[in-house]
Amino acid sequence: MEITGIVTTGLGKAAYFLGQDFYKDQFREKCGFTPFPGTLNLIVEEDKLEDIRLMKNSCKNLIKPDQGFGAVRYIKAHLNKDIEGAIVFPDKTTHDENYLEFISKDKLRDKYNFKDGDEVTLTIDI
Repeated sequence: MEITGIVTTGLGKAAYFLGQDFYKDQFREKCGFTPFPGTLNLIVEEDKLEDIRLMKNSCKNLIKPDQGFGAVRYIKAHLNKDIEGAIVFPDKTTHDENYLEFISKDKLRDKYNFKDGDEVTLTIDI
């Protein structure tokens, strides 16, 4: 499945959570990379929201939390066809449903010069 998204600034909370060893270790084990402590936030098109809901609700891939933290569901994906990573669905989130959070090993805004308003394509490995 392909989804178009528009890069947007997030809330800055992901850096703290993805910096926790138990999250980093599980992502490394399950996804094959240690995530950069932060996400690339994307606003997705309205006509894909039902597909995203179904994907999220049927997702079995789970990062288990330590005490006081929430679980995170994830689906492996590629950004712009060649950037390996995953879409994450934190159990505890304040984002609207039209936001997706993408993680990878790199700080994507720096490495690929992404800016707010840039259009990207997610290819989801389902």
